[in-house]
Amino acid sequence: MHYRRVPPLSVVAAGLTALAVLGLVGCDSGTDDTKSSAASGPSVLAPGAPGEENRTLSAEEASRQRAEDDSPNSADVSYARMMIGHHAQALEMTGLVPDRAESPKIIGLAERIAAAQGPEIEAMRGWLKNHGKPERDDGHGHDHATMPGMATTAQLKQLRAADGKAFDQLFLTLMMTHHQGAVTMSTEVKGQGNNIWIEEMADDVVAQQTSEISRMRDLL
Repeated sequence: MHYRRVPPLSVVAAGLTALAVLGLVGCDSGTDDTKSSAASGPSVLAPGAPGEENRTLSAEEASRQRAEDDSPNSADVSYARMMIGHHAQALEMTGLVPDRAESPKIIGLAERIAAAQGPEIEAMRGWLKNHGKPERDDGHGHDHATMPGMATTAQLKQLRAADGKAFDQLFLTLMMTHHQGAVTMSTEVKGQGNNIWIEEMADDVVAQQTSEISRMRDLL
């Protein structure tokens, strides 16, 4: 007759403990994977190059890809070119204020607009030069009528002819529309462009000009 040797209780207990630990590790591993997956955020559909299929990137991959390559695209370049012309008209309008405005508040507002937009024009010119892009596209530039918020030739003529309170009211009306156009353009490039500097410039334009629109409404 053969007897089977029974392992000591301590060995059995140790084995059960090991199994329990393995089970806990397995559960923790699954939890960590779930948390990691959740933290990565939703996937992003990245358009492929011409002739190539679109790719699906994680939020982390999309962010990293942009940080590694923020090369300007056509939307970035077009924005810089158009905003130079857009800002230039704002400076033309503010240049009429000292000799025609009646309200000291209008004069102060015009000075702030000029102080902000003059340097922004030079900054955008410098950005285009640094990226090897001419200020004008093929020497033609952009048609002012295609840019939102631009005053027409007739409106500018009317502004030059106005004086006192009439000038103040017309200046505010035209400049509010002008500012709103800049906000629209800046919002659009944030969704279409790729360059971080242009995005930061657009953010500044939106914040600054939205605030000035509010001030102008109070002055009407």
